Amino acid sequence: MALVFLGKDPESMQGQSPTVYYDDERDTYIVQSWKVTEPERLAQLDLPDHETVIELPRRMMQFFPEVNVGEGPNT
Repeated sequence: MALVFLGKDPESMQGQSPTVYYDDERDTYIVQSWKVTEPERLAQLDLPDHETVIELPRRMMQFFPEVNVGEGPNT
């Protein structure tokens, strides 16, 4: 598996997070971002025990290739 760095939030303090990666073996995205922990928000989701959710600012969508080109990251 080779993770391909796609972008880091230009507004994050000291360039920490959020960050978007592409997994070229699984053809999936890996997103590093803020963990959602507020019970009232989590209660609105049908979230299995083996999953988690993160919060990603809308401005990060620019790093997903499909948003800009309409195609995947390998094109």
